[in-house]
Amino acid sequence: MKISREKINHISSLIVKDFKKREEIDYKTDLNEIRLTIARVMTEELTIEDDADMAVRKTLESYSRLIREGTQEWDILYQKHLDEYMRKHGL
Repeated sequence: MKISREKINHISSLIVKDFKKREEIDYKTDLNEIRLTIARVMTEELTIEDDADMAVRKTLESYSRLIREGTQEWDILYQKHLDEYMRKHGL
């Protein structure tokens, strides 16, 4: 994951604090439950991104010739394979 669990918890807490300030929102559940749901969804999304990144890197490593990370060619191929991965997995 690109950010730590602590940062995810902090961000979800900030979102819930903002929710508390808003009078136009009526809560049907406890705000801590909402915070936990936000943290869970963020973690799931980051995991999907990590899985996609690993799959794309594995694909690029399987090329018969070495393509150096950071080059324009690598960036183009990375984005192409990432788009394909996301589309294939309905993301």
